[in-house]
Amino acid sequence: MSAEQKTTNPGGEIVELEVSGAIATLRLNDPATRNALSSEMMDRLLVMLDNLGTTPEVHVIILEATGPVFSSGHNLKELVQKKRDNELPALFEHCSALMQSVVNLPKPVIAKIDGNVTAAGTQLIASCDLAYASAGSQFATSGINYGLFCSTPMVALSRNVASKHAMEMLLTGDFIDATRAAEIGLINAVFKAEELAAGVRAIAENIASKSSVVVSMGKTAFYRQRGLPLADAYDLTSRVMCENMQTRDAEEGLTAFIEKRTPEWQGK
Repeated sequence: MSAEQKTTNPGGEIVELEVSGAIATLRLNDPATRNALSSEMMDRLLVMLDNLGTTPEVHVIILEATGPVFSSGHNLKELVQKKRDNELPALFEHCSALMQSVVNLPKPVIAKIDGNVTAAGTQLIASCDLAYASAGSQFATSGINYGLFCSTPMVALSRNVASKHAMEMLLTGDFIDATRAAEIGLINAVFKAEELAAGVRAIAENIASKSSVVVSMGKTAFYRQRGLPLADAYDLTSRVMCENMQTRDAEEGLTAFIEKRTPEWQGK
C-alpha cells in the first residue's frame, strides 16, 4: 500500500479500517450495542491489529469509534450467556489477548475518544500508547454498579494512573470527565470536539514522520523495562541503545543533524 493510497472498507463492518499515508484508523462501528467489546468485535480487532503490525507502510494506528459511546466494555448479555455455557474463562482470555496485542504491537496506537467510555472500554483506551479525548467525553470503570468489580480493566488502569485514583474509579464506578482523566494520566490531553480529529491527526503525523524502526524499538523497550527492577531496567535499555546505534536510521539521523538537513529514514 503506497504512502499516498487511501482505502476504506465498504460499509457495515463491525470494525472499519481506513489507511491514509502512513496512518491507519480503526473505527469501532457497532453503535447499536454502544460499541460493546463482543467476541466478534474483539476477533476483528485482533486480526486487524495483527495485520497492521506487519504492514510496513503503516507507522501509526488511530483507534476511534462511531456514535456517542466510544465503548461500553463487555456485552453484558454475552457475559450472561457465556456464564451459562461455562465459557467465561475463554472470553476473558480473549479480552486479555486483545489488550496485550495493543501493548505488544510494534507500532504506536492512539485512542481518539469522542464520547463515553466504560469498563473494558476504559481498559482498551488505557492499553493504548496515547489517548486524546473531546471535552465532553467521560470515563468510568462501572462494573461495581452491576455487581462486577472491574478486575481485568484494573490491570491497564492501574498501570496508567496512581493507585488511589484507580481505586476511586474502581470502587465508585462513577464517571470522571475528560479534564479529570487528563489530570490523573488516563489520557494525554483534552480537545474541543471540533478540534479533536485535526489535533490527533497532527500528533499521529508527527510520530509517523520519525524512523519507524526506532519507534518500534523504543515502544518495545518502554513496556519491557517498566516492570523491571531499576538496575535490570538500565541493563536492558543500555543494550537497546547499543542496538539502536547500529541501525541505519540512527546513522542517518545523526549525520543529518551534523549536516543540518532533514533525515531520510529507511526503516532499518
